[in-house]
Amino acid sequence: MAAAEQRSPAAGPAAGPEKAPSGPGPGPDPGPVRDLFLEPDHGERGSGLNNEYAVLHELVKAARARLKPGTWDYLIGGSETETTFRRNRLALDEIAFRPRVLRDVSRVDPSGRLLGVPLRIPVVLAPIGSLQDLDPGGGATTARAAIDYGVVSMLSSACEPGLEEVARAAADGPKIFQLYVRGDAGWVDDHARRAVECGYDAFALTVDLDYYGRRERDLAKRFKTTARRRAAGPEFQMRFSWDDVKRLKDRFDIPIILKGIATAEDTEIACEHGVEVIYVSNHGGRQLDHGRGAIEVLPEVVRAAAGRAEVMVDGGILRGTDVVKAMILGADAVGIGRLTGFAVAAAGRSGVMRMLELLEHEICICLGLLGVNGYRDLDETWLHRGARAVAEPHATSAFPLLAEGY
Repeated sequence: MAAAEQRSPAAGPAAGPEKAPSGPGPGPDPGPVRDLFLEPDHGERGSGLNNEYAVLHELVKAARARLKPGTWDYLIGGSETETTFRRNRLALDEIAFRPRVLRDVSRVDPSGRLLGVPLRIPVVLAPIGSLQDLDPGGGATTARAAIDYGVVSMLSSACEPGLEEVARAAADGPKIFQLYVRGDAGWVDDHARRAVECGYDAFALTVDLDYYGRRERDLAKRFKTTARRRAAGPEFQMRFSWDDVKRLKDRFDIPIILKGIATAEDTEIACEHGVEVIYVSNHGGRQLDHGRGAIEVLPEVVRAAAGRAEVMVDGGILRGTDVVKAMILGADAVGIGRLTGFAVAAAGRSGVMRMLELLEHEICICLGLLGVNGYRDLDETWLHRGARAVAEPHATSAFPLLAEGY
């Protein structure tokens, strides 16, 4: 990689099926925030949306207002009872911090690294299959935003405008291609070859989609995303095996990422096959119901990998504190999917950049208040497990002010 500068009632009170979160609370407009102590000046390379979106939940609110009900439910929903989906958030909420004080925290560094690439923050814009339903530019929009900000985007094979065009949009910046297996070995190999030729820096395989999860919000609305309408060949994903992973490792000189690993056992097999990145994920709670929250899975995967592979995680990560928790537990980088979806639906490329600005600011504050200047200074003694969650987990519970009418 080249170095670079990414409702229905069941969703909780802030995410009704037809009604967007209510408008600003009463009181005079406080005007633009200009105090640089509150947030750094991002300059000409920033999003330019500091005044429009001062907090993350304003991006969520704008996305809800702009999206049709079916698309909104696709973005926020999970499978069946949505237990796995809710556990993603609950598992994060049940981890509390143990901060240290009276330390020099004047040099906070929120940056990270994945596959040797410096990242402004340790974030990857996770693949979203029907990103084009949220923004007309689809994967090209998020790829440009990631490069502009200094993180990495991961393009889904179910996302428009496709592998080659997104590679052109990303130019020489870092980028990852993610494949849903919808053809035989020759079809898979062709995609790997094209990814290499187009300069993608890693080839990700989603491995938790052998059967498509029953996403009841979509079914109840008789809704299909653009990607789902043209989906074909599910039997090829069902047959895909470790032998195919070995074939790809033997034939192509590109790092392999396996997305959807959920146990130490599969981590061990992946490492034996020389897989470079283990991506802990339950597909945002959209696939197997009654699974564990992703952050609960992370420690056992990190232990099993034992430094033989890098580790990523996604699932319910919506705030800077969530990123820090994942880094403490051993992640090398964090995938953000729904948060990217909210941002791109709210304001396109600039919305994604604004989301990343806010996320970086939250990370910096969290690190400083923990009494450290970077992730390297942290270990699990900074965490307290089993804290009581203060909110019922749902799609927007990480943004409680929405329920208060902000």
